[in-house]
Amino acid sequence: MNRTIRANQIMADKTEYHIDILEQTTDAIELLAQASGLGKQVLKDAMQKGAIWHSHGKQTNRIRRAKKPLQAGDKLHLYYNQHILDEQVTPADLLFDEGEYSIWYKPYGMRCQGSKWSDHTTINRYAELNLQPQRNAFIIHRLDRAATGLIVLGHSKKATAAIAKLFETRALTKYYQVIVEGEFSRQEVIIDSPVDNKPARSHASLLEFNPGLNQSKVQVKIDTGRKHQIRIHMASLGHPVVGDRLHGNGDDQSPDLALTSCYFGFICPLTGIQKQFELPQHYRPQFADQQPLLRG
Repeated sequence: MNRTIRANQIMADKTEYHIDILEQTTDAIELLAQASGLGKQVLKDAMQKGAIWHSHGKQTNRIRRAKKPLQAGDKLHLYYNQHILDEQVTPADLLFDEGEYSIWYKPYGMRCQGSKWSDHTTINRYAELNLQPQRNAFIIHRLDRAATGLIVLGHSKKATAAIAKLFETRALTKYYQVIVEGEFSRQEVIIDSPVDNKPARSHASLLEFNPGLNQSKVQVKIDTGRKHQIRIHMASLGHPVVGDRLHGNGDDQSPDLALTSCYFGFICPLTGIQKQFELPQHYRPQFADQQPLLRG
């Protein structure tokens, strides 16, 4: 016997298995199959999708190799939820490859952070599997799961830290486009109401008004990056973002959230060169009909 097992059913469709390794082995899949009763192919799929973890000393990390060397005193963890493992998302689109970092279009539903149950629907894991040449991919900033648009990924620790510093110090320009309910002001609006009791400022300008839908396309520049800042600020003006189920009037029948990151501008901290990255028009928010538009 080279393992002890603890199983914990969290919910009807969520089960955790924790295995104490008592002697050296290299067959993680066999141990997990014995512990869980799951087929080896199911477990290999779960491993590739980030549901299996390995603890060695104080370090716990996902493992992707079925023949991972295991030492006495190590632990294996399986977080099994077939519903989560079956999730699929629209592929991301690589727009600009700068070597040590890259800029992608993140589609609706793709996440910026995994969970212990999986990471296969995250933008960074997608990038790691699809970049050529293959590289690690690190999250620098986040977009809501329901939001779309430009996102920057780092491919080295140096680049990731340097670009993250630009976000932290607000040393870059970023614009979003949203479609909101109602006719937005034709004058620029500055919103500086706090978000989660923290200072927050957004600048919003009308791009187009659609009278048939009574909706406006608005460009938003944010000086801060609070969670759900744009959604909260637009709702505070009485112009919630179309499709916003949390802060607006959206429900299960509503379209996807009409909030898209469209532009980044910054001096590259690696080269000192001014960079501008714009989202192609076909990825930007569109009104649901084709009625004539009045431009602001």
